[in-house]
Amino acid sequence: MNASTFAVRTEDCFARFMRIRRQTLALCAGLSAEDLMVQSMPDASPGKWHLAHTTWFFEQFVLGRDPAYRSPNTAWHYQLNSYYQSVGPMHARPQRGLLSRPSLDEVRDYRARIDEAVGELIMRGVDDVLAARIELGLQHEQQHQELLLTDIKHAFWSQPLQPVYRQALHAETENVSVPMRFLPGREGVVEIGHGDSGRFAYDNETPRHRTWLSQHTLANRLVTNGEYLAFVRDGGYRDPALWLSDGWDTVQREGWQRPLYWQEDLSSEFTLSGMHALNANAPVCHVSYFEADAFARWAGARLPTEGEWENAAVAQQAAGNFQENQRFHPIAAHAGEGMQQMYGDVWEWTASPYVSYPGFNPLPGALGEYNGKFMNGQWVLRGGSCATPQDHIRVSYRNFFPPHARWQFAGIRLGQDR
Repeated sequence: MNASTFAVRTEDCFARFMRIRRQTLALCAGLSAEDLMVQSMPDASPGKWHLAHTTWFFEQFVLGRDPAYRSPNTAWHYQLNSYYQSVGPMHARPQRGLLSRPSLDEVRDYRARIDEAVGELIMRGVDDVLAARIELGLQHEQQHQELLLTDIKHAFWSQPLQPVYRQALHAETENVSVPMRFLPGREGVVEIGHGDSGRFAYDNETPRHRTWLSQHTLANRLVTNGEYLAFVRDGGYRDPALWLSDGWDTVQREGWQRPLYWQEDLSSEFTLSGMHALNANAPVCHVSYFEADAFARWAGARLPTEGEWENAAVAQQAAGNFQENQRFHPIAAHAGEGMQQMYGDVWEWTASPYVSYPGFNPLPGALGEYNGKFMNGQWVLRGGSCATPQDHIRVSYRNFFPPHARWQFAGIRLGQDR
C-alpha cells in the first residue's frame, strides 16, 4: 500500500468512526436520563447501557490491543461486558436496569474520552488488523443503534403515558394496495454467503458455499397489516392446528391475540411517533417466528429459506426504508414489477434455523464469541428494517433471534413450493 492510499484510508476510517459514533448520540437526542435508564423487559437493555457498552467494546478490542494501555474506568468493565466470557465475568443482563451508576453524564464523558483515544490511534496510521477491528466495532455499534430504537419503543409502550420518541419526518408518498403475486425463484445449485474479501462481513456469513434450491416461488412483497388482520379475525390465534407446539404453548402462556403494539380494538398501533391508525397496506411488524409460521400455514404458504431469500435478493439494490429515512416504521409497497421490499422496512423471518455454514470458522480469541456460540435454538432473519442503518446491511447479512421474539421490527414474506 503506497503512502497516498494509506493517508486516504486513515482519513476515511476516522471520518466513518466519528460519523457512526455521533449518530448513536443523535438517536438519544431528546431522551432524558430517566428514559435512558429504563429496562422494560429482560431481552431489552437501557439506552445508557447501549451507549456505554459500545464504548467498552472499542476500549476492550481496539485500545486494549496495546499492552501499555490503561483503562480509566476498570471498575465499569464488569457491568459493560455483555457476553464475552473469555474476557471476564459480567453483570446479569436482566438486571441492567439497576445500574444507576455510572451516571449518564459520566457515560457521555467516557464516550468522549474513548473516542478521542481511538481517533488519535487511527490518525497515527491504520494497518489491516486495526482497520478490521475498528470496522467490527462500528458494525457492532450500528447493531446497537437498532437495538436502542427497538428497546426505547418497548419502554415507551410499556408506560401509561406512551410518549412519542420522535415525530416521523416524512409522510408516506404513496399508499396503494399492491396485489400479492408469487414469482418463480431459481431451481438448482446456487452459491450463498459472503464472498467479497474486500468488504466487511461477520464470520457467520462465511464461507460462501453451494446449496440446493428446489422449485419455489416467493411473494413479490411483504405481508400487510390488512392481510394479517384477516388472520386475526379468522381465529388464527385460537386454532392450535396452525401453530408449532412451542408456539401454541407460548400463545397460551403469554395470552397473545395480535401482534405486539396493536391495540385491542385492532384499529391502531403504537409506533415510535406515537399511536397511529393501522395502515392496512403497510407491512405487519413485531411478529415472532411462531406467528409468522402460523400465518404462512393459514395462508396456504410457507416461509422462505435463507438460500431462497438471498438468491432472490442478490439482484436487488440494498435500498429501501432504513434508519436514515427517520420514519422509524415500515411503509407500504409501491406499485411496480418484480420483487419489492427486500431491504429495509422489516426483518424477514426465514424457515432456516441459525446454524453454521459448511466450513465455518469463528473469529479467533474472544471475538469468536460474537456469533458462533448462539447457533442454537434461533432462526435467521434477512433484509434489515426501518431501524437498521442502510450501510450496515448486505445481501449475506444473517440476523438471528429466538422464535418467541417480537420486539424487533420483524415481519413476513411468503414462499411456496411449486
